[in-house]
Amino acid sequence: MKEPIGVFDSGIGGTSILHELIKLLPNENMIYVADSANAPYGQKPVEEIVALCKKNVDLLLEKKCKLIVVACNTATTNAISELRNQYKIPFVGIEPAIKPAVLGSKTKAIGVLATKGTLTSELFSKTSDLYAENTEIVEVIGKGLVEFIEAGDLLNPKLEILLKKYVQPMLDKDIDYLVLGCSHYPYLVPLLSELLPNNVKIIDSGEAVARQTNQILQNNCIKNTSTALGEILFFTNSKADTLEKIVNERFKSKKNILSKTL
Repeated sequence: MKEPIGVFDSGIGGTSILHELIKLLPNENMIYVADSANAPYGQKPVEEIVALCKKNVDLLLEKKCKLIVVACNTATTNAISELRNQYKIPFVGIEPAIKPAVLGSKTKAIGVLATKGTLTSELFSKTSDLYAENTEIVEVIGKGLVEFIEAGDLLNPKLEILLKKYVQPMLDKDIDYLVLGCSHYPYLVPLLSELLPNNVKIIDSGEAVARQTNQILQNNCIKNTSTALGEILFFTNSKADTLEKIVNERFKSKKNILSKTL
């Protein structure tokens, strides 16, 4: 099926997931929706998060998407159950990679940096309880981080100060894994790598989401059999400056098209 895969996030963060999807599924057509006008989702009430997610899904369905990737941890943990109940299309969600961190940890302490919306969700609580019986999970809300990333302001000294503040409680507990629980946060890896000891491994969910997407495409017999490179369409409802920069740096292809407004 040549119909596109839909991908949405509260802003540009989900492009980190999109990057992994394209690497694994280069022949699939994809549509990315950045709801940057409403970013971040992490501090919003659950009812508003669900409503925003439905708006994004409706838009992607109008564009004939065959599968939708919810490339936002907060949206997944708060809304994906309701989305699956309301819509017949297959959904792939994104959750913090707690399981591999717990299994790999030698110090039996891992850090999770995520939004308030993710850390306070019922789904996150269930996942933590399931995998962390013998491991301490140090949860830290990354308040303010998404705003820096959405603005493309990654070299701001205030961002480094904020990150130092957030990672210190984790280092005090001797973590050896840092789980990035927000799709925006992979863009902080260069800075985090400077702040963390060499023994702390940083992990996110991008590759796992791509593998799961591939599996669902196969299970539903909706994989694109074309050998041509897929077309990637980008949409945003806010300023396109940061999104354009990311597209130019990470998605270099004549097939990529950027639409500035929804």
